[in-house]
Amino acid sequence: MTVQGWIQIALFTAAVFALTKPVGAYLYRVLETEERPLPSILGRLERLCLRLCGRTADDEQTWRAYAVSLLLFSIVGIAVTYGIQRLQGVLPLNPQGFGAVPHDLALNTAVSFTTNTNWQAYSGETTMSYLTQMVGLAWHNFVSAAAGLAVAVAVARGLTRRGGPEGGKTIGSFWADLIRSTVYVLLPVSIVVAVVFVAMGVPQTLSAYREVTTVEGAKQVLALGPVATQEAIKMLGTNGGGFFNANSAHPFENPTPVTNLIQMLLIFVLPTGLTWTYGKMARDQRQGWAIFGAMAALFLAGVATCYFAESHANTALAGLGVDQATGNLEGKEVRFGIANTALFATVTTDASCGAVNGMHDSFTPLGGLVPLLNIQLGEVVFGGVGAGLYGMLVFVVLSVFIAGLMVGRTPELLGKKIEAREMKLVTVYMAVFAFFVLVPAAWASAVGYGTSSLANQGPHGLSEILYATSSATGNNGSAFAGLSANTPFWNLLLAVAMFFGRFAMIVPVLAIAGSMVDKKTVAAGPGTFPTNGTLFTVLLIGIIVIVGALTFLPALGLGPILEHYVGAAGKVY
Repeated sequence: MTVQGWIQIALFTAAVFALTKPVGAYLYRVLETEERPLPSILGRLERLCLRLCGRTADDEQTWRAYAVSLLLFSIVGIAVTYGIQRLQGVLPLNPQGFGAVPHDLALNTAVSFTTNTNWQAYSGETTMSYLTQMVGLAWHNFVSAAAGLAVAVAVARGLTRRGGPEGGKTIGSFWADLIRSTVYVLLPVSIVVAVVFVAMGVPQTLSAYREVTTVEGAKQVLALGPVATQEAIKMLGTNGGGFFNANSAHPFENPTPVTNLIQMLLIFVLPTGLTWTYGKMARDQRQGWAIFGAMAALFLAGVATCYFAESHANTALAGLGVDQATGNLEGKEVRFGIANTALFATVTTDASCGAVNGMHDSFTPLGGLVPLLNIQLGEVVFGGVGAGLYGMLVFVVLSVFIAGLMVGRTPELLGKKIEAREMKLVTVYMAVFAFFVLVPAAWASAVGYGTSSLANQGPHGLSEILYATSSATGNNGSAFAGLSANTPFWNLLLAVAMFFGRFAMIVPVLAIAGSMVDKKTVAAGPGTFPTNGTLFTVLLIGIIVIVGALTFLPALGLGPILEHYVGAAGKVY
């Protein structure tokens, strides 16, 4: 570890903190007020999109209608993207002449991008046409992020509203939230960022791949394409799907340390801003800062651990004559170094983005444990766009309930009582995540068609399997690349995990919002546990760690933790 590395981490953290309030205020303005920016341009586009949906901005929905709209929209999106991949061989904008994507891979990819996971069991530059990348995949980069943002705001309305239309039982309009998130937030920011990326050397072209002569005189084909536009929304929408197989380690996706910094800020900017938005909606800004504090503490603990681990030698390379005096450089880009690779890995798994600028499979056991554990905490350490906030609010409800048990009175959140129905829904939410991480991992570990995809045996092989099912269910999309997941078994297994990891968790969290929205509020009393201070932040962190970490501790003990101790004993599988 170096002073320079810590300074870079500190500056990034300070930039994130500085952006939280202005971004949160803008999100509140767009999603909760009528004073949205550029009404003559963006306002017209919003109204046009609503008319195409057959809706108006005033068509508010109950939680059930909201959930049905989200599910139907997403299922249609899966079908369309699947069809584009299957037909890309006869569709235009395919200069390399790529044929149809196989059935299982096409389904996996369609589900992956619809759920904001962006898991990629393929190499983009050798599989997907330009049309598929732009119309199929980049489209979902926008709308899946917008859907997550919509759900987060809907859940926040359920917790913070006091009365409203139809007896206070509505939580907003899915169509209005989806369109406003896209038109006012994702689209304009992505356009500006794409132009910046082009200026910094990221390609943006529809021309065919180029054959060039290397300095040794050999011939090499350089893959090109409309990269900058996809790169911008990939980061801003916490999608993570790379245009190229190497993702943000590829010099065309992430050419300089400056683009690397911009990408990390884009990953965090909306999830952090949403904490301020929630505080504004709750009419108590300290509510939002308490959640931000819990997220920030877990983030800093993760990045410090990962940086520490990667600054030490990798025991898997012992005896190979590799100089590891500066730390574990295996799988890392020298233009970023250890500090920025550890920071990027922590950020991308805190925020369910999945983009990578280094190979997590090459991390030390404890270094690789950090991104894996970040996902298994429930993707709530800032989390994906929207998903981080609504996931954290589930933990807030659970923390309030436990605090109520401690003080011996009915738990209350923002003056609303937390009762049996809400806790049953919280239990469903937690159980779905654990089930679709652990059961598929156990299945894959026990059958030949699961383990045949592994490049490593022993605890590291188990870590590769566990990372895959955690990443899919957590809608992250990053991977331990030693697992060759492009097989019918893995494509279908992970498609199921991604689908249920998204929608089987969104539905109960929307049901919590529907249950809470029309509850009467009561004034705080002397026994009310405050949810806007440091004590609650500490309790919230403890609940997240206990529920998230201990659920997966036995599996982690057989994977990265065992690998660490085996390596420390001088043995390598």
